[in-house]
Amino acid sequence: MTGTLRQPPRIKVLEAAGAIADGRVQLLNTVSPDVLEAVVTSSEGDRRYHVKVVKEGDHFRAYSDDNGTKLRGYVGYPIISVLMLAGVIKRDPEVEQALKGIDWRRLNETYKKYAVVEDLVLKQAEARVPRERIEAYRDSVMRALRGLRIEFDGRLANA
Repeated sequence: MTGTLRQPPRIKVLEAAGAIADGRVQLLNTVSPDVLEAVVTSSEGDRRYHVKVVKEGDHFRAYSDDNGTKLRGYVGYPIISVLMLAGVIKRDPEVEQALKGIDWRRLNETYKKYAVVEDLVLKQAEARVPRERIEAYRDSVMRALRGLRIEFDGRLANA
């Protein structure tokens, strides 16, 4: 599969921030500042996603083996988290901490609707950070993602 990745469901921004807070995003050594590689561990710790992002002029080529990216064709949370750590997308460490420790897979499998899961996550996180701030951060990341052209490149899996 190749082509421009679609915008993610907005809950994926929260999941990416939570993955950073949980310490589940491990940036690997890179040969250049324009080539980022990472391993992102799932919230339950049983899956590892391999991510590679290459900046080429005004766009990015990216690979991740998470389902959202590989099967559904949108920018998955592992890619978002790598772009956050690389400084391509602005971070908010307090929002990240508010999203720490969430069992994303259990919530997604239990409720099967991102809107329901997002509301539950926001209710939990707003005990630490005002909901308006979390929503504003999520929306700012979505705007930033809309401004990026990210092409899926399966060849990066073996590069």
